Amino acid sequence: MHGIAVTLLTYEKERLAALQQRLELTQIGRNVFSHAGYPLTATDAVLRQIQDVRSEVVVVDIDPQSPDRAIHAIELIQASTSDIVIFAVGDLQRPETIVSAMRAGAREYLERNAGPESLVEALSRFSALRSRARTASGRARVFMVTNAKGGSGATTIAVNTATALQQLHSQTLLVDFAPLGHAALHLNARPTFGLVDALQNLHRIDASLLEGLMTACKDGLQLLAGPQQPHMTVPTAAELARLFDFLVSQFRYVVVDCSNRVDDTARMLCELSNAVLMVAQADVVSLWSAGRKRGFLEEGGARDRVKLVLNRYKKIPGFSDEDVEAATNCKVLWKVPNNHQAIAPAIDKGAPIASHQNVDVARSFHGLAELLADASPTSEGSLDLVYQPDKSDAKKKAARSLLVSPLRANH
Repeated sequence: MHGIAVTLLTYEKERLAALQQRLELTQIGRNVFSHAGYPLTATDAVLRQIQDVRSEVVVVDIDPQSPDRAIHAIELIQASTSDIVIFAVGDLQRPETIVSAMRAGAREYLERNAGPESLVEALSRFSALRSRARTASGRARVFMVTNAKGGSGATTIAVNTATALQQLHSQTLLVDFAPLGHAALHLNARPTFGLVDALQNLHRIDASLLEGLMTACKDGLQLLAGPQQPHMTVPTAAELARLFDFLVSQFRYVVVDCSNRVDDTARMLCELSNAVLMVAQADVVSLWSAGRKRGFLEEGGARDRVKLVLNRYKKIPGFSDEDVEAATNCKVLWKVPNNHQAIAPAIDKGAPIASHQNVDVARSFHGLAELLADASPTSEGSLDLVYQPDKSDAKKKAARSLLVSPLRANH
């Protein structure tokens, strides 16, 4: 059974039914243990039961008339366990109780009489953090690819990066979240099922069902295809968290083609990813768009995950990486060389250029894949990704005394 294992602790039996209903309505958490009362000591049977049922989250309902008992329970659970997250539920009009609960070890503080929405958001944040933390234990790394503006080449970058990761390391999945799925065309694939079917069957998702919904492509790359007719798939936060919690347990790398999406789904995918590749070109409109889309994606709390990939790159005299980064407020991660003569036929034939030998752009995709695979994880769940410019470029930049505005570089 999938879903986050949640224990509910409250101060009276009458509150248990309300908390259980609130949890059930989230469709992301499952109640593994409920109890009216709090553990009092490190040897308390309640504390042992919480651990025996393998709780991942403990929701502690705070008595508004006597909050000290619940605060002590939070301290005790925090001190006695190493892998359980605590949510406190209480009165938002009591700031002293909120401060005490957070200091005792609660990660979230939720309004006691609110609907399921706040609990959905808290569980989704927990699931996203857990998914990213699993990179350290061999679970999948998730890379989201998105356009700065239409036509920048996000699908080409996503397909070829996934192809390179599969060739180099195997166990790679490409998920097409575009409103109209083009990834299948890039791979000469004819999917029967795809992402929409997976989202509609989350209640019974398992490895066997997922295998039937995916499309096998060259070199063993798996594709969870996007819709073949225009369809704005708008999953809830709970559905996305459940889907990715399952996918990261099945693969080594998950590449998400988010293309032109600028909506809550794109923002949630950003939070679920270890790195976000913003695909842009070195022109005014593309860089202007990149800066604004980066701000939109990171409003959700996924700080410092968005990196810039310059596609169809040709060096412009007097226009440096620093100029690009100043215009976008985003670090340059990679530059894919401009080679239309090689890439256009590859797209038309459905044969990713990353599979070709002795082509500069193919080598570039393999280099990007290696960088993503080898990057060290950070404590926040992102990756330590740094682009190393050529030494010759660094010398020229040091010699320059005039900074050219990115708004004038192409005029």
